[in-house]
Amino acid sequence: MTIRRTLVLAASAAAISAAAISAALAQQPPHDGPALEQAFDAAISSEDQLAWLKTMSSAPNHVGSPHDKANAEFLRDRFKEFGWDVRIETFNVLYPTPLSTVVEMITPQRVKLGGQEPPIAEDPTSNMPGMLPPYVTYQGDGDVTAELIYVNRGMPEDYEALARRGISVKGKIVIARYGGGWRGLKPKLAQDHGAIGCIIYSDPADDGYAQNDVYPKGGARPAGSVQRGSVQDMAIFPGDPLTPGIGATANAKRLTRATAPTILKIPALPMSYGDAQKLLARLGGPVGPEDWRGALPITYHMGGDGAVKVHLAVKSDWSLKPIYNVIATLKGAREPDRWIIRGNHHDGWVFGAADPLSGDVAMLSEAKALGQLARQGWRPDRTIVYASWDAEEPALLGSTEWAEEHDAELKKKAIIYINTDGNGRGFLGAAGTHSYQHLVNEVSREVIDPETGATAYERNRARILAGAFDGGRRSAPEAMAAAERRGDLPIGPLGSGSDYSGFLQHLGIAALNIGYGGEDESGGVYHSIYDSFHHMTTFDDPGLKYGAALSKTVGRIVIRLAQADTPPARYADFADTVSRYLAELVKLQNDRQSEDDKRAKLTAEGAFRLVSDPLRPVGAPTPQAATPHIELAALANAVDRLKAAATAYDAAYAARGKTLAPAARAKLNDTLADIDQTMLDDKGLPGRPWFKNMIYAPGRFTGYGAKTLPGVREAIEERRFDDANEYAGRTARAITAYAVRLEQARGIVEGR
Repeated sequence: MTIRRTLVLAASAAAISAAAISAALAQQPPHDGPALEQAFDAAISSEDQLAWLKTMSSAPNHVGSPHDKANAEFLRDRFKEFGWDVRIETFNVLYPTPLSTVVEMITPQRVKLGGQEPPIAEDPTSNMPGMLPPYVTYQGDGDVTAELIYVNRGMPEDYEALARRGISVKGKIVIARYGGGWRGLKPKLAQDHGAIGCIIYSDPADDGYAQNDVYPKGGARPAGSVQRGSVQDMAIFPGDPLTPGIGATANAKRLTRATAPTILKIPALPMSYGDAQKLLARLGGPVGPEDWRGALPITYHMGGDGAVKVHLAVKSDWSLKPIYNVIATLKGAREPDRWIIRGNHHDGWVFGAADPLSGDVAMLSEAKALGQLARQGWRPDRTIVYASWDAEEPALLGSTEWAEEHDAELKKKAIIYINTDGNGRGFLGAAGTHSYQHLVNEVSREVIDPETGATAYERNRARILAGAFDGGRRSAPEAMAAAERRGDLPIGPLGSGSDYSGFLQHLGIAALNIGYGGEDESGGVYHSIYDSFHHMTTFDDPGLKYGAALSKTVGRIVIRLAQADTPPARYADFADTVSRYLAELVKLQNDRQSEDDKRAKLTAEGAFRLVSDPLRPVGAPTPQAATPHIELAALANAVDRLKAAATAYDAAYAARGKTLAPAARAKLNDTLADIDQTMLDDKGLPGRPWFKNMIYAPGRFTGYGAKTLPGVREAIEERRFDDANEYAGRTARAITAYAVRLEQARGIVEGR
């Protein structure tokens, strides 16, 4: 599901023979990291990954398809072959598949649009039977005919721009282009503004001919390609819409479709830019502002003159369908009830070669290598759980239902969840819980980039420093400072869009999301029939060299977390990051106050009236309540305490951690095992209690993108000032609880 970020890291190492693996293990004890990791690297094979990818992407993999189940069974059999304990765990989820879809222009002339994407001769799977037509899941079904309005990205500011020009979408069908925010917000906000239908299209400015040659000459999106996707209102909660908070087992108590809050009420369909141009070119009304203009060879009008009328109809099969999670386990020898969980999903919108199977075969490669080590006599100290999730694409269904069904056990046993999704050529991106930022950097300093021969770290560092001279793409100040001193490079925060959400944001389990990209072209065929084996091995990662790099990178992280005497977290990194987030909040408040004052003065002076073109009138901005001073003192005090506690603990552990007695070690590990759960608040975030993490959450109006200190930040942004004050206090209590746990851990290390 995720469009990979590109923050940076890479992998590869010297290949040694199977005999050398045995020798390395015979000469070194199991806890000797370099020998173990060399042996692991030697078992990673791009050729394996290519063969698995070809098999797994050979037929449509959508939820409910025969090949989706076949892939789960294929994965189960491979894990079993590699020596893992493995099972398929099944859930029953509401998943709508389209029975019929119609989109056509009615006026000024009748033109039938939509339908299946055209085959491409160079891509042998693009003419395969069994592919569902382009659709979006959890839209509302319906049959509507109405005037068409162009709403740009369909975000809140776009509706403000329409209102300033006197255009309403009430009773209309809207057309929005992808980008600017989570896909599901486009029909949701259209619905909230009174629209009766929604079309979403991919503009060539974003992933088509404005970016590169189109497929098959290049990897960019061709005119007939359509981006499928979910439009479930996942800002409320992900997972099965009928079983919020509990696993969707056969006997689970379910909501009805009519009462499920994350299912939309209006019909919606995706569209190619080839079809969208036929509609947009005929719209009249005001010309859109500059940031409304894509790369189609037309003038982008907003509509509102009644020039274009559209018929939109969707009918779906709204039945429960089985989904198949593959859960494989290597039991730990020393701490079997501490789990290192690593996952990737296996379902796709069609073939899903890049998203997600390129990541899934990398994970399978890791499992083969770890199984080979286990057959040689190695055992991890902690239990390693590998999971290949089903039904991630519709709404993170497989991982969310598993997390909800096993919530108590996971809170007790899980140390961390490590996620990958699609993978490609380029830089290794990392985001997640910042106490593991140093671990990710350590690994990146050792893993070799397969294209350049440099380490992943050095390639990342060069990208940050050179960015200022490459089209003005300047990195964030903290990244520049770290790169200049050769320090640890920052990792990003996690929002949503992949399977870490249930672990981090609902259960309070630390999480990382890892993946290569930035030089691949998978964005050009994202969620279309052209996300195929041919496209993946031609434009995204020829030879799957970066697939092997991903395996070696994530494998190292897994091994180190499974083998370390105490999981290798560095808490000052987390504290420094939270302190930066607080500084951003203070700046947000101050900027809003200044902006509000200026807007009010300009309105009173009539400035907006004076600058409005009489022939193209634009009204003044909607009046806003002034931003008050938010009570941030308690939050600032909590952050100060966190910084002091984290710095003191890290120093104490660096000085004494290696010599802890077994009883003290066990007590320390117990104390830190669930420390990330202190970030949870039982009330959850305002209006969406499923999201309980007070530090990291997906934004209500970003979807994939993270909001940090979200209870306070979003309340200020959305002018919910009572919520801002309340959640400043709630967030302060969560941060204080985290600091107290670190103070307790320091006492154990120092023998107090």
